[in-house]
Amino acid sequence: MTPDAAPPPPPLDPRSLAGRLRALALDFPEATEDFPWGERALKVRGKAFLFLRAEGGVTSFSVKLPRSAADALELPGTEPTGYGLGKHGWVTVRADAGRDAPLETYAAWLEESYAAVAPKRLAAQRAAARPPAD
Repeated sequence: MTPDAAPPPPPLDPRSLAGRLRALALDFPEATEDFPWGERALKVRGKAFLFLRAEGGVTSFSVKLPRSAADALELPGTEPTGYGLGKHGWVTVRADAGRDAPLETYAAWLEESYAAVAPKRLAAQRAAARPPAD
């Protein structure tokens, strides 16, 4: 860490929404965690597929959704990601702890985001490892 770099965020409670999203993301092939700007970013081969922040009772995260961004943006608590990323299919979700979080939906978005940035071979490896849908 360089002297002027921000420290990494505090560890996440594994039972929290942020902790569960982090665990799901780290299960992807070659997923790594990085802390640019003091933020939590989950990457595959240096490309981010999840930006994750937890503060108090609020979890916010951004994912790249090339297929389902329009549908995702119709749900409460979602918006196009700032810094021009929204134009490229990135969606930011803000989930309050008091609300039921649709973890299955979020997990599907993680899958889509990973597949959007991972090399095709790794995305195919992940798809093959997933249990079949009912």
